[in-house]
Amino acid sequence: MKISTRAGRIEPFYVMEVAKAAQALAREVAGTREPMIFLNIGEPDFTAPPLVQEAAQRAVQSGATQYTQSLGLEQLRERISGWYAQRFGVDVPARRIVVTAGASAALQLACLALIDAGDEILMPDPSYPCNRHFVSAAEGTAVLIPTTADERFQLSADKVRAAWTPKTRGVLLASPSNPTGTSIAPDELRRIHGVVQEHSGITLIDEIYLGLSYDDAFGQTALAIDENIISINSFSKYFNMTGWRLGWMVVPEALVPVVERLAQNLFICASTIAQHAAVACFEAESIAEYERRRAEFKARRDYFIPELQRLSLSVPVMPDGAFYAWADCSAACERLGVNGSWDFAFELMRRAHIAVTPGRDFGTMDTQRFVRFSTANSMAQLQESVARLQTLLG
Repeated sequence: MKISTRAGRIEPFYVMEVAKAAQALAREVAGTREPMIFLNIGEPDFTAPPLVQEAAQRAVQSGATQYTQSLGLEQLRERISGWYAQRFGVDVPARRIVVTAGASAALQLACLALIDAGDEILMPDPSYPCNRHFVSAAEGTAVLIPTTADERFQLSADKVRAAWTPKTRGVLLASPSNPTGTSIAPDELRRIHGVVQEHSGITLIDEIYLGLSYDDAFGQTALAIDENIISINSFSKYFNMTGWRLGWMVVPEALVPVVERLAQNLFICASTIAQHAAVACFEAESIAEYERRRAEFKARRDYFIPELQRLSLSVPVMPDGAFYAWADCSAACERLGVNGSWDFAFELMRRAHIAVTPGRDFGTMDTQRFVRFSTANSMAQLQESVARLQTLLG
């Protein structure tokens, strides 16, 4: 069977490959004193809060399970609009909001709507691997620009300007970022967008971790800049609805009918049950619970990262959002006699029963030196992980 060149360009998602190996080993050690601790997947250990679960049950029981409009339930779009106003003080009309089957569908729709064959999209290195594959699937080319800890592992306006060529179509950013948990300073983001606008390009920004910002200096939506920003968001992270596969995008008004036409053909609509459930995310009781959980995520970060530093797993930039630690494992590799983050991850898996993600997925800029820890697990599990790392590395 001949496989398309498009499919051939898509690399494996190594996060998931490592996860499969970790699951296999976890089955082997099940029932032992040291069961596997999973610090590899970026999935909150919290699930949807009570009002959201109850809303889903009501939708099923009342038969509210048929297709919605491709743009999403009007009530949900209005609630998302209200969240932007309440949380960020930004007016985002519901008519510019498109509800999607997860942030992944939003990214696919945006790329298909805006990228032609041969177009280049500038992205930071390191960055989330699937984002560049969405570009590739739309026949574009992701151009990874190396970044440093001094730049918070984010692009700058100067680097965007220097990298821009006649083939460049725009930028795809993430703030806060996976794998680093770092955000772009609002003033720098405005400058980046200014460079993009000078070239009549597109500024596409992944804001799926925006709700999990811990620093007011960074916790602002790019939509405050102007109406030409395209923002991708999700109910997975802050709203703890990973398996519900629900997200949204905010696009310029002129782009709405284009995205709608694509969505009608590719997805019909996002899950109707998930949409009805998500309306309850914005009730005061639910928001209070999400804020309590955000404080818990911050407490985990504040505990875990200093412990990594103490164990010579250096985190060069303190994350200001999300639930990741991008740690330099060079010293630990030397101590264990292994070569690079891929071997280090499997050594941790075998000897300490801790699953982490090697940097291989996230680009080429020194990623062999880095591993990504997820602090989306419980405080008790993080404390046990530190104890095991201490035994292994201390």
